[in-house]
Amino acid sequence: MSDRYFSSRPIPETSDDFLLDGEEAHHLIRVMRVKPGEMLTLFDGGGAEYDAEVLDVEKKTLRVKILARRFEDREWPAEMTLAAAMPKGERQRWLIEKAVELGVSRFVPLVARRSVVKADEGSAERFAKMVVEAAKQSGRNRLMTVSAPITTREFFREPSSSFRILAHPGGESLLTLLPTKTSIIAAVGPEGGFTDEEIADAINAGWQTISLGKTILRTETAAIKMAAVISAFL
Repeated sequence: MSDRYFSSRPIPETSDDFLLDGEEAHHLIRVMRVKPGEMLTLFDGGGAEYDAEVLDVEKKTLRVKILARRFEDREWPAEMTLAAAMPKGERQRWLIEKAVELGVSRFVPLVARRSVVKADEGSAERFAKMVVEAAKQSGRNRLMTVSAPITTREFFREPSSSFRILAHPGGESLLTLLPTKTSIIAAVGPEGGFTDEEIADAINAGWQTISLGKTILRTETAAIKMAAVISAFL
């Protein structure tokens, strides 16, 4: 798969003059040194890819001609929501990237009782950039959405028709529960796990506890293991 570039503005089916701007245009102009006549593959998160020809290179923008649109459906047939307490530092980037690569539809940063990391005001913008970069690399033409941080109390009590599971030692085997499910919401707690009160909240709201094995996993490892197993059945 060739390099792909993201447009934050919707791309028309065909156009003799479409303007590509922002960070992607800056990268193409300053780093890739793109020239008129070169071909690009663009996507805007709407599900399609576009063949485009560079017409003109300006200081901060590229004028391109949209030649063709094609729909490349690389999404799972079922929707997967992954909710997790955020780990520290660069482990956040790793978690977001791998969630995108594994086909997660929506990611929810959880604020648990034992959380040691809280999402700050700049988190939404940082996460959005991580999602775009991972989508470019993985070939997804739809962007994983990242919800606003939410407390476990609020999240567990949200009404939903999806099959809802959370990682907790002593729960049932994940492999025995998945084959018949079509829409799944999965939650992973912070290091130290969910509190007894949080587990009770979830169970009372209809969640199912599941086990991820006998070893103790870091938050991001548990989240990705859960997403990887679920994706095998979607």
